[in-house]
Amino acid sequence: MGITARGVGLLVAAVVLLGVGFRFAYPELTVLGAAAGAAVGYAALTAAWRPRLLVTRHADPDRVARGEPASMTLTVRNGGRLRSANLLAEDRCGERSVPVPLLRLRPGRDTEVRYDVPTHRRGVVPVGPLRVTRRDPLGLVALARPYGETTPVWVHPRIHPLTAVPTGAGRSLDGRVDGVPHGSITFNSLREYVVGDELRRVHWRTSARVGELMVRENVDTSLPRLVVLLDNRAVAHPDRVDGVAESFEAACEAAASVVTAAHHADLPVLLLMVGPETAGTEASNPEAIEPRRSAGPLDRLAAAELSGDGDALRATTTRLRQDRLGDTLIFLTGPAGRGELGHVGALRGAYPSVVVGVFGAAEPTPAGATGLVVIDAADGAAFAAEWDGVRRW
Repeated sequence: MGITARGVGLLVAAVVLLGVGFRFAYPELTVLGAAAGAAVGYAALTAAWRPRLLVTRHADPDRVARGEPASMTLTVRNGGRLRSANLLAEDRCGERSVPVPLLRLRPGRDTEVRYDVPTHRRGVVPVGPLRVTRRDPLGLVALARPYGETTPVWVHPRIHPLTAVPTGAGRSLDGRVDGVPHGSITFNSLREYVVGDELRRVHWRTSARVGELMVRENVDTSLPRLVVLLDNRAVAHPDRVDGVAESFEAACEAAASVVTAAHHADLPVLLLMVGPETAGTEASNPEAIEPRRSAGPLDRLAAAELSGDGDALRATTTRLRQDRLGDTLIFLTGPAGRGELGHVGALRGAYPSVVVGVFGAAEPTPAGATGLVVIDAADGAAFAAEWDGVRRW
């Protein structure tokens, strides 16, 4: 609760009038002081009344590519039965405030406000909570309370279409890429039988032991596996424009484009970041992205921020060499990351195909310096154009 300047002045006047009235035995001053104090007390009680407001939000859509339109619909309902709500309210949308009219909102009625969500920058835009300010008629006391929860709107990086996806050492002998839903070569695990499974895949010995049908689950070892490594270290992206590292934004767009292209080709792909990810992401336990479930990595890219851990690349490449998470590695970095490409080049023994994307460099990367396939690009669109022209996977 906050007392306005008018309320503070009236409260001071009440104390002075009461003091002078009692000290010099002036009943008139005492009455005036008591009236002023009562006015402040009444204002506090009036502002303390908590209206019963029901707040709901609907984002259309809640996930959108950078630059595409998105809107938020806010509905506020007066759940009270006796009093009309006469309030001042504003909704928080990112860094700006949106006024919400709640004047004379009768019991059981609602009001609806629709406004655009800014999507000019990649990121997670928090919308809400609704901030409602209650004032007394005299303007002596003002009390602000939050209503509703915060609803995030995920602004994904732009996706540029890629006509080719690197398959590396995972190609079949006839040059095609197999896409067998249940695998065809190596036994992987057992699972419960579901309607539609072929009976020839039932493992009868295990089924007899556990008392229910168990089915063999195989994996196709010839299926290519892609690893996208995004360099999110601040030292790799030193240049800023209005506080934004454009090279990092371009690298996020390239990562989103590769992940989406792999998803369309039904290829397993793993998204990793060099430095620690922001809160809410699972950088320590990355999992392969299943086909038709690319929302996970796109959300991670929307929430990605630059990390201050400048020495993380060495540890990351060591882990990649030990784990061998795939057969094609795509490393995306900024202009200052070119000096550490030797760490990435050392992974060629574990990853038959290594592709490097360098963004925002003033001059091309020296050819043959690392023996890697290097794509120099100014932004995500240029990377997609150069990508389609590279065939040395």
